[in-house]
Amino acid sequence: MEYPVTRLRRLRSSEPMRSLVRETHLEPGAFIYPLFICPGEGVRNEISSMPGVCNLSIDEALKEAEEAASLGIGGLLLFGLPESKDEEGSGAWAEDGIVQSALREFKKSAALKNLLLIADVCLCEYTSHGHCGIVKKQGEAYEIENDSSVRLIARTALSLAQAGADIVAPSDMMDGRVAAIRDELDEEGLEQVPVLSYASKFSSAFYGPFREAADSAPQFGDRRSYQMDGANLREAMREIELDLAEGADMLLMKPAMAYLDVIRAARERFDVPIGAYQVSGEYSMFQAAFAKGWLEPQRTMMESLVSIRRAGAGFIVTYFAKDAAKVLG
Repeated sequence: MEYPVTRLRRLRSSEPMRSLVRETHLEPGAFIYPLFICPGEGVRNEISSMPGVCNLSIDEALKEAEEAASLGIGGLLLFGLPESKDEEGSGAWAEDGIVQSALREFKKSAALKNLLLIADVCLCEYTSHGHCGIVKKQGEAYEIENDSSVRLIARTALSLAQAGADIVAPSDMMDGRVAAIRDELDEEGLEQVPVLSYASKFSSAFYGPFREAADSAPQFGDRRSYQMDGANLREAMREIELDLAEGADMLLMKPAMAYLDVIRAARERFDVPIGAYQVSGEYSMFQAAFAKGWLEPQRTMMESLVSIRRAGAGFIVTYFAKDAAKVLG
């Protein structure tokens, strides 16, 4: 039927009507809130490029975690800032590492029993050179070694799982790291811990503010030899297929808004849980526009999250998690 019999505006006439026929929904339980854990006590240092986001000591991070739990948020994604760094990133797998210590403290809190604790698995925050693996230098040239890096990444995942992580999430983009992590966990009796793989993590300009937050900027070169070329959709599907074959249980697409087509393609092709990371640059550019009065904060925030959900992400890692949960609550 055509106009005037068919009038699509009939179903937009009021908020109750729009709510009734709405196709895409958000809920706090589908949000994952990132936290940056740092040494000390009583520390709450705002990150200059990410208004409202702080580096937090464990005691302050616990307060944030408890608030997130009270809002019904689904989980936390934990990153660590160690007291010291070295060439191998040994703080990543240390038994008393910053994230391991935070996990143990969080597990003591009854208020967090329904909050999933997801540990990012990478070396970049812990290495003195800022790369996600072991660096082999020959004169002025350098290479990020794959297999030696994978061994340390698997060791890190095991350490985090033993400390209480509900999910381990490798973000390094080394070949074969999912299989190595799965083997390491299974051999140690942790076969029930899922692997959330950043299966198609693209080399992106939108990570800039995160590198300030996590103090993880490379000291030389870049990460293009291991993170994906943003022009390659088909290669992203190959990366996902390989990670699933190696034992990944879930996928995390990163970044989100510049790669909605990748999220959609993955959702249509793979029958596994898929999330997306609304990364620091996305958050920061919105905050800059909010500060200038160019965009209305609440509407912009919610519209951006709906777009990611509509593309096919079942859950969203976002720095807006608490604010969005309050809107939905």
